[in-house]
Amino acid sequence: MTITTVRKRTGDIVPFDAEKITVAIQKAMLALGLTSRKKAEFLSKKIVESLNSKQSTFFNGIPTIEQIQETVEEVLEQREERVYKAYSLYRRSRGIAREIKQYFKIHDDLKLDVNALKVLEERYLLRDETGKIIETPTQLFRRVAKTIAEQDALYGKDPNRTEEAFFTAMRNLEFLPNSPTLMNAGTKLGQLSACFVLPIEDSLEGIFSSLKNMALIQQSGGGTGFSFSRLREKGAIVKSTKGVASGPISFMRIYDSTTEVIKQGGKRRGANIGILHCTHPDIPDFVTAKSGKRLTNFNISVAVTDSFMRKVLTNKVVVLRSPKTGKVVQKINAADLFELIVRNAWETGDPGLLFIDEINRKNPLRQTGLIEATNPCGEVPLLAYESCNLGSINLVRMIKNGKLDWKKLRATTRLAVHFLDNVIDANNYPLKETEKITKAHRKIGLGVMGFADLLFMLKTPYDSKEALQLGERLIRFVAKEAREKSVELGKQRGSFMNFQQSIWQKKYPAMRNATCITIAPTGTISIVAGCSSGIEPVFALAFLRRVMDGKHLPEVNETFKRELIRRDLYSDELIRSISKTGNIKSIKLPADLKKIFVTSLDIAAEIHVRMQAAFQRHVDNAVSKTVNLPKDSSPEDVRNIYLLAWKLKCKGITVYRYGSKPEQVLYLGTGKPIVVTTDFAGGCPTGLCPL
Repeated sequence: MTITTVRKRTGDIVPFDAEKITVAIQKAMLALGLTSRKKAEFLSKKIVESLNSKQSTFFNGIPTIEQIQETVEEVLEQREERVYKAYSLYRRSRGIAREIKQYFKIHDDLKLDVNALKVLEERYLLRDETGKIIETPTQLFRRVAKTIAEQDALYGKDPNRTEEAFFTAMRNLEFLPNSPTLMNAGTKLGQLSACFVLPIEDSLEGIFSSLKNMALIQQSGGGTGFSFSRLREKGAIVKSTKGVASGPISFMRIYDSTTEVIKQGGKRRGANIGILHCTHPDIPDFVTAKSGKRLTNFNISVAVTDSFMRKVLTNKVVVLRSPKTGKVVQKINAADLFELIVRNAWETGDPGLLFIDEINRKNPLRQTGLIEATNPCGEVPLLAYESCNLGSINLVRMIKNGKLDWKKLRATTRLAVHFLDNVIDANNYPLKETEKITKAHRKIGLGVMGFADLLFMLKTPYDSKEALQLGERLIRFVAKEAREKSVELGKQRGSFMNFQQSIWQKKYPAMRNATCITIAPTGTISIVAGCSSGIEPVFALAFLRRVMDGKHLPEVNETFKRELIRRDLYSDELIRSISKTGNIKSIKLPADLKKIFVTSLDIAAEIHVRMQAAFQRHVDNAVSKTVNLPKDSSPEDVRNIYLLAWKLKCKGITVYRYGSKPEQVLYLGTGKPIVVTTDFAGGCPTGLCPL
């Protein structure tokens, strides 16, 4: 007797296909770096023999999917222990994924992992008026690809071919755009940008007009950045009413409260950054504005000049002037102010620094105006009312035969630039001013995610000279290809409106986009892509993720897990031990593993900064990165980080000392396994990178 049919989980009877067993074994082998088709076929043959030998035990002689999988595990455990572990772990995770699909009624036609499904359910898959999910992951990517590709028709091109290319890149998780594009493309809302900067003028009308605009933007899924530096200082006389000004911080609190209300009805948390210039009279109060639980929907940064930083080093005085009158209000020692900044950053994670002179030196449109602010995570400096569309290449998918596939990276980069340029035309802008200036400059922000995973796969420690060199080589390559594609599009479609007023007009005959490259934090899209976030090192190699109804799923970095299985080191007990600390420093494992698989807190602060600087040298926007510090770090460590970032010409810098906030996403060293929510993407443990 031989098996000819199989009973699916739905109860349907379908023909038995032994090739599916072979393919499943090949996938398990591939995870271990094994590629022998003959070995997979041999094992598959033994599994079929085992199934045939116990056919009489199956109901009506027909095995279920589960019975077949159990037989696969039995044979593999006897003959190939490592392949058995890889197959068993995959089967376990797929079982939980099926539970999630059934719980949330998701049709998972791409067989995504558990965390990707949870994020898609929470944020991206469309629902009907009753809240029922009405699209699959494939349909989501098709919806986005179709909407963005349709813009090719504006330039006399057939969108169909482009749609397939866009769809394939997203379906294969090689490239993903920012969250608003995934959420809103092809919908009535249609707002596709992640990043906005709004001006705040020194009048009640100006302040509350910007507040209204912020609400509209955040309601549509965008994040907002503000410079409050134009607002007169606290205590200044208001001539029209003879009253006294309350100062910028009081209005920041109003903005913060508004964001709190808006986020309750949205798909994701509202996000702001508040910036104040280092010469504003209220700067000492601004530096301490987030102590306690205040301004919880704001990141804050001080816009510091080169002059200020030099005065810090020489212990000189900085003059604080009224932004309204220009009169001197106070003179303070720059070093004292800097120490206040450092102390508060050490205590609370805020403020960061924005190196405003470096930003404007590298501003490709400096003839059209000065940049005063950035988007909420600091990776996109923008002029007033500008917006920017972001997207990231998944570096994990750029590996071929254990090496970085430069040819594929080139093709993906060029496709992504085309995609992001089309987003500008497809976008439904929340403000007329934003549409006008965004289309005049056509800024895009293409970046990368999965850099830490890439280094793991290449067996290159993050805290090594080789990693710094690879990071710079990689982003130089992406930037070059992106600009060349932008030049090509400029010739075909026309340069951005203010091209002749930009730095590019002396270098290129045409340019479609005023900026091309950004390194974003990639919070939730990296979960969908199944990779580490941005260029951050991983924060933990293993932890428990809360997925539904209190169910916790052990999550282990995929490359680390494969290496453990390959060396026959993997066990559930080992993973439980690692999940208590997140790292393997005190775990009994080979030295080379400890060298390669480092986590964020294992890495010296200087390396964090040097990695950011290596990428920044070839990024025309900016780099979002957090320098994660151990709990026992000192204020002097923060001081050195901020000074080094300025010397290395970063455009901004932020730090987070573990445990310095009253609430954070991830807690280490409790003696219990780390438990996190779906939103944790492996970067900053504070959860303050919502985009």
